[in-house]
Amino acid sequence: MANRRNPDLLDVKVSAIKSAFVAEGDTCAATLHVPEGASSIRPVPAILMVGGWGSVQHALTHSFVNRFVAAGYAVLEFDFPGWGMSGGWPRQDINPWRRVKAANAALAHLKSQPQVEAHRIVVWGTSFGGGHVVDLVTQHPDLQGAIIQVPMLDGIATLRAAPLKRLAPIMAYGIADLLKPGTPLQIPTVAREGEFATMDRDNAWDALQLGLSAHEGAKYVNRVTARSALTIGFYRPWTRLKDVQVPMLIVGATRDTVAPFVADKVRRVANSHLQVVQIDADHFDPYFEPYFPDALKPQLAFLNEVLPV
Repeated sequence: MANRRNPDLLDVKVSAIKSAFVAEGDTCAATLHVPEGASSIRPVPAILMVGGWGSVQHALTHSFVNRFVAAGYAVLEFDFPGWGMSGGWPRQDINPWRRVKAANAALAHLKSQPQVEAHRIVVWGTSFGGGHVVDLVTQHPDLQGAIIQVPMLDGIATLRAAPLKRLAPIMAYGIADLLKPGTPLQIPTVAREGEFATMDRDNAWDALQLGLSAHEGAKYVNRVTARSALTIGFYRPWTRLKDVQVPMLIVGATRDTVAPFVADKVRRVANSHLQVVQIDADHFDPYFEPYFPDALKPQLAFLNEVLPV
């Protein structure tokens, strides 16, 4: 972790337009980052960013947003229902199937923005959100492409990677939360290695602190409902990779112990639309220097191929 640092931001003129959309009755907060000169008269291609397990807008993704906008793309970030600035109850809850529906609503919202070319969109997802992107693009073969970074593609592989002594109490809390009436139980989302949380490996705690330091005054609610953990083993987006009909770049990390990259399963799918790049990194490294350029370079090349500005 001592070598990690936030990437320098480019001097990019950008408009950050706040908006909202509705997903299953909940009002979701969104931010559209638009490069200088984009307008209803001069719309630009766009990227929908789908966050990961405990993600909210601007958490760890600001460097990617900055580079994508510098390359000429509009970028939409959003908060899932119950998270960040979005409405919804229970707060801090994760249900991957509901999140895919929210991402669908976010995509429709992005297409409606006057500064955006509605027929020229790529969907980008990271970590748990990478799995959501797999589900999303199978429903939208009209998309120009998709990028998934350190994706959680197999919930069973993710659970197997967790030491039993850390996994068992999380699952016990999850069952208790599911059975109890009233307000859901919440547990820490991120903690230092060996401490109780849904993510404590790959220097998760230090990554969170470093990411927050890039935004002065940024706050993060470090809690998630315990019942959320019970969904992981049932969520296996890799089984739907065979149904992907658009170009998809998959950036996997060889040392990822949070959401281990299941390269063998991806190869087994044998879908010609899939392009795989593996980098020597852990789950959180790609957001930071010195690993950031290795993650960013193939993504920009992919965008230039499938969605040229």
